[in-house]
Amino acid sequence: MTELIAAHKPVRARMPMHAEAMRSAGPAQIETALTRGREQLLGLFEGFERALGSDGLRIALDAVVNLPLWELGHIGWFEEFWLLRNRDRALGPACNPLGPRSASLLPQADAFYDSSNVAHGRRWQLALPDPDATRGYLAAVRQSTLALLRDGKTGDDDLYFFRLVLFHEDMHREAWHFMAQRLGIDLGPAMTARMPRVASVAGTWNVPGGLRRIGAGDTGFAFDNELRTHAVEVPAFSIDRVPVNWASYLAFVEAGGYAIEGAWTLAGREWLRRTRADHPMHLRHTRDGWQRWQFGSWAPLDPAAPALHLTAHEAEAWCRWAGRRLPTEAEWETAAFLAAEQGEAFEWGEVWEWTASRFGPYPGFAPHPYRDYSQPWFDGRPVLRGGSFATTPHMKHPCYRNFFIADRNDVFSGFRTCAVR
Repeated sequence: MTELIAAHKPVRARMPMHAEAMRSAGPAQIETALTRGREQLLGLFEGFERALGSDGLRIALDAVVNLPLWELGHIGWFEEFWLLRNRDRALGPACNPLGPRSASLLPQADAFYDSSNVAHGRRWQLALPDPDATRGYLAAVRQSTLALLRDGKTGDDDLYFFRLVLFHEDMHREAWHFMAQRLGIDLGPAMTARMPRVASVAGTWNVPGGLRRIGAGDTGFAFDNELRTHAVEVPAFSIDRVPVNWASYLAFVEAGGYAIEGAWTLAGREWLRRTRADHPMHLRHTRDGWQRWQFGSWAPLDPAAPALHLTAHEAEAWCRWAGRRLPTEAEWETAAFLAAEQGEAFEWGEVWEWTASRFGPYPGFAPHPYRDYSQPWFDGRPVLRGGSFATTPHMKHPCYRNFFIADRNDVFSGFRTCAVR
């Protein structure tokens, strides 16, 4: 007999404030979150200035990161474009993305920071405003944003773009942690953390099967790729209560797992051929044991900590070797909500978790005004769920879908597993 969870709302009521309530937060809560986030953003940027030199803040052209100075300006531009310059902002998701815009506070802002129209490589060639001018632009935009936010409107459509701007900036701050790791630099005290916490539980959980409601509901904020809720028949499954730790992953490494051809998919073997890897990147083995490269220095690896900086290929290979499998999105989301409802131990949010699902639209998908957020990436790349130690707490929502190509190992990604049926 199947079980139907009619909606996520009864379960969400048990989720902590940072996981659910911010999506329905009013102006005062949004303002507080915007202010705290901006303080951290500017602190992280100061870390880039210390490490790279404020004269240029230059880094080599890289396909997966941006120039820090460009990214800082883009954050302000995004806020101004979708809020201050958007005459139809009160329409929320129904807003016409191509509607008329007022002029920017910064001349040439669109030519500098419009990520939809300024090619990635082109960003390294622009004569961008200097750091002080860029900070001044962000401050002026934010002052106007807060004035708009205080006008007393509290409907979901009225606040849609304020929430979008908040979450957009949150995502960029986490991306700066990724960038710091990739560049081998430490951004100082503004960093959220430098490594995931060790789990407090262990073992597996047998989750009953049922007809589950997957996806975000109709109230509050949701990203377009989370909509709409739809029924999915999820057979009973057994899932790890915590992500795989280094002790378990390194057993695969030390057993010669990177040379076991049958453990790797065709795409995984191609990745191995290109990288010539024989152990996870960001790790090295010394006479004193394994060490982890973290933000520019080597540190002893904690075997009990969640394994991270792993590609989807490595996660899949470990599963094949261990006789396990990655969970589907529906299984992961079911477990997260049921755990909150039933008081089960199911720890997540320290590393992003690869799943077996491919990023694509839910039934009835309709793109929101920020067209580049989801639809261009419906290309079969894997979905990750959960969040990392560098993710803003109120971004860690059970419905949130992250998505990277399977080769990425610069993000804080790990995995948990399920029993093979």
